[in-house]
Amino acid sequence: MTVAGGIEDHQARCQPYLAVLRTLAGREAGTGLPRQAAAQVARATGAVLAEVEAAVREARSAAACGPGATTLLLVRLRRLSAAAGDALGAASAGDATGMRRQLHRFEALTSAIWTVQQSVCGPSVPRSAVVRPGRARPG
Repeated sequence: MTVAGGIEDHQARCQPYLAVLRTLAGREAGTGLPRQAAAQVARATGAVLAEVEAAVREARSAAACGPGATTLLLVRLRRLSAAAGDALGAASAGDATGMRRQLHRFEALTSAIWTVQQSVCGPSVPRSAVVRPGRARPG
């Protein structure tokens, strides 16, 4: 399996959670939040963050990302985590407008981190072909 294939697997597992967030964000302005909005936001953003973190860990352990790319991904991951916290804070406060804004931001940042990871972490390098320091390339 390639690093890119692993990233795609993580992306696919995020889709049901992103759909929940899109549904919450797509509610009409002026309508109240569902009673379970904060719990839904927490569960869905937590699941997406877990998948993104796992994808970053896998790319780093496969040595598919250089140090600069790893730093960039970690910075983006912190931004994504902050957006999740902001969305949860707005949902917990009953701020439907703020929650919608933060959920749109969260989705945009999620898409961006996948794009960056695909482009900087050797999208076509098979995991088995990656040479780790101190090891010879398989012959």
